[in-house]
Amino acid sequence: MTPSAAPSARRSRRRAVLPARFFARDTELVARELLGAVLESHSRHGVTSGRIVETEAYLGEHDGACHAAAGFTARTAPLYGAPGTAYVYFIYGMHWCVNAVTRPRGLPSAVLIRALAPVEGIELMRRRRNGPAREVDLTNGPAKLCEALGIGARQNRLSLQRPPLLIRAGDPVLDDRVVVTPRIGIRRAADWPLRFAVADDPFVSRTPSRFPRWSYAR
Repeated sequence: MTPSAAPSARRSRRRAVLPARFFARDTELVARELLGAVLESHSRHGVTSGRIVETEAYLGEHDGACHAAAGFTARTAPLYGAPGTAYVYFIYGMHWCVNAVTRPRGLPSAVLIRALAPVEGIELMRRRRNGPAREVDLTNGPAKLCEALGIGARQNRLSLQRPPLLIRAGDPVLDDRVVVTPRIGIRRAADWPLRFAVADDPFVSRTPSRFPRWSYAR
């Protein structure tokens, strides 16, 4: 294969982009079905992507852990927008987190993407993350994966159906391979079982030992 043919060969193996209607459903269902899908980021430095192995659902104004609990504000406005758009926010004055907006317009909710298994652009991820010794540490957390994929304020409110940020279909994850736990690092609605992860995947972020776990197939 010639060097010029290699990029097109990689593109040919990429799956279809998930349409907006995929996200215009109950947030919990979208969070579960995003497992196995591929988050893909384009920049002038190259393409980076990873298979989604961990998500959390945030359900709307009645969910105390959801930003929409504060109502419609300049920060939360993207949550009220079209399904299948990105909601990217800044936390702790130093980290970005990326979410996929869900449900029909006006119903503020989203899925936080918490962890990825790297697929493409791993060396670029290493440079952005200052070269972690282990590949597993590149994207095993919401802030880590945003840094690795170059996701920040510029991607907020953008469609997830085209570059620079999109989500493609991936290999399905069977129900008996999915575990459910409470969400991590929150104080309100802390016991709600809305974190979904691929069982025993090394790229899933650490689960607190005190957390209960359930099989999605139960």
